[in-house]
Amino acid sequence: MRLVAEFTTEPFDVEGSPPAHATEALRAAEEAGLDCDFGPLGTLVRGDQQEVLAALPKVLEAAFSGGASQVTLQVRRDA
Repeated sequence: MRLVAEFTTEPFDVEGSPPAHATEALRAAEEAGLDCDFGPLGTLVRGDQQEVLAALPKVLEAAFSGGASQVTLQVRRDA
């Protein structure tokens, strides 16, 4: 089964370049081999269930290490 995870890191700032908590979380997802779509309001990642579930703790750790105060996460089956 394939999964889709979408996460938003905060604090949210639309001015200037993306904050470290967003880019570090993206980097962790990319390093895990997930298909990533980085957007202005969040990041969408796709992959096999095992890959996504194994990567999420690393993504969360990277976000909080990068200064996130909160991470909102949704996971669903890929259609």
